Amino acid sequence: MPMYMDIHEAPGATADAVAAAHAADVEVQGKYGVVYHKYWLNETQGKIFCLCTAPNAEAAMIVHREAHGMVAQRLIEVVPEIAEGFLGGCEVDPAGAALLPGTAQRERDCGIRTVLFTDIVDSTSLMERLGDEACIKLFELHDRIVREGLQAAGGREIKHTGDGIMAAFASAAGAVRCAIGIQKALAEDPSRASDAPVLVRIGAAAGEPVEAHDDLFGATVHLAARLCASAQPEQTLVSNAVAELCIGKGLVFRDLGSVALKGFDQPVHVQAVQ
Repeated sequence: MPMYMDIHEAPGATADAVAAAHAADVEVQGKYGVVYHKYWLNETQGKIFCLCTAPNAEAAMIVHREAHGMVAQRLIEVVPEIAEGFLGGCEVDPAGAALLPGTAQRERDCGIRTVLFTDIVDSTSLMERLGDEACIKLFELHDRIVREGLQAAGGREIKHTGDGIMAAFASAAGAVRCAIGIQKALAEDPSRASDAPVLVRIGAAAGEPVEAHDDLFGATVHLAARLCASAQPEQTLVSNAVAELCIGKGLVFRDLGSVALKGFDQPVHVQAVQ
């Protein structure tokens, strides 16, 4: 059965009101073969995201309409594996609200995710200069260090890109700390003394689950990839949204101002991790 995520523009929505609406959905959903699994409430932005399985999009909308009248402004079909990869198999509280992964405080999850890309600098020329066997060892070093960083910082690997890794974080600060740790570990690795050290670019961007082009983290993924491609060797670039989410976390950024990035109509405000 298809899986859908919807987005409600709901300024002023409260946790209690959304919990009551979800309970009403659960009361009605069986009539239409729908299961509303969980929801995310971003009180700051006044947005609600609901994840459900349904025979079709209309059935999902009918449940909301009959249960409480709060019909979503947008609804998209999502691939369960992709939803799982970005959002994680997070627990829910008794009211059905998604809980922030990796926290003992049972804090509600607002659904914002930070997407991070790593990229090995000049990977093609390394392969040509060193040969397959030696280069594979360097790539394995990168993979090990990045995966150790993800595990320590609460990140989830989404996919291997051949010369890098794409990951998602529930915490923007966790993503930045992971990037700092990766660059530090590579800089301190004994292989750094060789004539072919592993140098990495990193880019990260943060966004809501359902964005432009009706895609799950589509715009955020694109921006993170472009920031990674624009970074200098050993540099980490992040979107301004990531830096703002890290306020008060003891992390330092250098404001690079607005930067033109391929695929974006307007310049993007970029920060470099210090």
